[in-house]
Amino acid sequence: MDTKYRFAGLALLLIAGCSSAPQPIIDTKGVDMTVYQQDLAECQQYALQVDTSSGVTKGAAVGAAVGGALGAVSGGSGKRGAASGAIVGATKSGGRAANEKQAVVKNCLRGRGYRVLN
Repeated sequence: MDTKYRFAGLALLLIAGCSSAPQPIIDTKGVDMTVYQQDLAECQQYALQVDTSSGVTKGAAVGAAVGGALGAVSGGSGKRGAASGAIVGATKSGGRAANEKQAVVKNCLRGRGYRVLN
């Protein structure tokens, strides 16, 4: 199997893992779960405002530049290094964006009076 396909497959798995972020865990004592579900949905809508595409694009570009340079310096293929670097950069940036979305949801819930445990 060609190396670029292995890297692409790995990147897709990593990005998919980032997009399936766990739900916030709250202390449910005294909480009306119907109201909580509505608040959670509203907080998740706020999290959609986090710009993920530009961060992933920038991460891929920086990763490609660094990977290409390292590949060329080490005597290997600059193209392979650039491809690998782009995948790693995009994946890391995607992970950071997913973390930021989680933080928005949790901060929103805290602001509405919920005790977020995770």
